Amino acid sequence: MENVTVALPDDLARWVEVRAAENGRSAPEWIAAQLARMRRSEDEYDVAMNRFFGPEPRKMEWVDGRKPTREELHDRTDRR
Repeated sequence: MENVTVALPDDLARWVEVRAAENGRSAPEWIAAQLARMRRSEDEYDVAMNRFFGPEPRKMEWVDGRKPTREELHDRTDRR
């Protein structure tokens, strides 16, 4: 594990200490947990984006083997 020194404004440092105490952790443990959560979130987002915009184009599955008409695509009768 590597130590990192971070300078925080006094009010932010107090806020971190309070939040850490509320969660039963020290300030460095709480900050590390928050950064790990952010990293997981970004990793999950990247995986989802790569899956959606993958290198292979998506193959469209058409109902009954035919493409919908323009009228079917833009039908909004259920919203009137």
